[in-house]
Amino acid sequence: MANLDSGAIGERIAEARGRAGLTQADLASVTSLDRSALAKIETGARRVSALELARIADALDERIEWFVTQTPAAILSHRNLQEPGAASPAIDRLVERITRNVELAISHDDRLQLTAPTALRRPDTVAEAERTATEARTLLGLTDRQPFLRVSEHVADIGLLAFAFELGSDAADAASILLTTGGVALVNGSLHVGRRRLALVHELGHYLFADEYNVDWRIAERDDDDAWEARLDRFARAVLLPPDGLRDQWTRLREDGDDLRTAAVKIGSVFCVDMSTLARRLAELGQIDKSEAQTVRAVRTKKADIIEFGLGVRHELAAPALPRRYEESVVRLYRGEVVSAARATDLLFDTLSEDDLPVLPPVQEGTIWKFVS
Repeated sequence: MANLDSGAIGERIAEARGRAGLTQADLASVTSLDRSALAKIETGARRVSALELARIADALDERIEWFVTQTPAAILSHRNLQEPGAASPAIDRLVERITRNVELAISHDDRLQLTAPTALRRPDTVAEAERTATEARTLLGLTDRQPFLRVSEHVADIGLLAFAFELGSDAADAASILLTTGGVALVNGSLHVGRRRLALVHELGHYLFADEYNVDWRIAERDDDDAWEARLDRFARAVLLPPDGLRDQWTRLREDGDDLRTAAVKIGSVFCVDMSTLARRLAELGQIDKSEAQTVRAVRTKKADIIEFGLGVRHELAAPALPRRYEESVVRLYRGEVVSAARATDLLFDTLSEDDLPVLPPVQEGTIWKFVS
C-alpha cells in the first residue's frame, strides 16, 4: 500500500482525534505538542515527525500504519456509510485492522485466494429468507437435515474469513466487511458459543447478500422493528436449524418420552445453538406454543446434563480465533522472508510468539533483508 502525504496524514490525525472525543488542546497536552503545531499538522501545513506521530498514535490508541498507509477500498466503503464524526466502537476499529492484515496477506501470498459465490437475492419476505437459507446451506455443502458445525471452516470455503476476539459485554456482537473478493467477519468472543455461531451466520447473510459493511448489536435480542434485520435473523436461524432436520429430531425425542426441557437440552447440543434461538425457531416452525417457548428460553444446560445425556461440548469461535488458512498464509510469508518475525506475530494478533514461528535457515553474510512493513 502506498504511503500518504503530510496532508492526508494530518486528516487522519484529525479524524482519529475526533473519534476519540479529544480537542486539539487535549491531544497537544498529552503528546507534549504546542496546540498551534498540532493544528498545522492536521491541516498539512507542517510535517509530523516520526516521534511525534508515535506519541499521537499511542495517545489515540491507533497503529502508526493507520496514519501513513493508503486505506484499502473495503475500509473506505464502510467509512462512506458512517455518519461523519460518529464514534467508532471497538469492534469497528478492530475489523479495520483485520481487513488491512488480510488484504496485505492476499497481496503477497498467491495461495491465499478467497473465492466468493455469486451474491444471493436479498429476501423480501420471511418465506424468501427461508428459501435463501436453503440456498446458503447448499453453497456450504450441507444437506437439508444435518447440523451446521465447524462454521468458520465452512464459511472460509466460500470466501468469508471469520475472526473472534474478546470485546466485552458492552461491544457489538459482530461486524463484517465485503472485500473486493471475499470478506472478513469479526465475532465478539465474549458471547456464549451459541450466540457466537448465530452472530457469524448473521454476518454470513450480510456477506451472501453483498452488504458492504455492517456492525450488528445484540442479534439474538432484536424484535421485528427492523424488517431487513428481522429477515436476516430468520435467515440465520434457518441456516443453523434447518426445518426438516429440526422437526425430525424434535418429534423423535418427544415421541420417545423426553420432557420439554430434556428435549431442548439435547437438541441445543446437537445443533449447537442457544436456547433463545432454539425457542424462537421451534415456535416459528409450529413445534411449540408461546408458553412452551418461554419455558425453553429459560432452560440452562447443566454439567449434569452433559454427563447424563452424553452431550458433546463445543468451543467454536472461542477467542482468540483466527481462520486457519489466514494463519497458514502468514506463516508462509514468514518462511518466504516477506515479513519479519515481529510482523508475523503482529499479523497473527499475538496468538503466537516469535519462538512459536518456524526456524528459518541461516542467512548468508551480506544478504539484504527486505520486509513488508
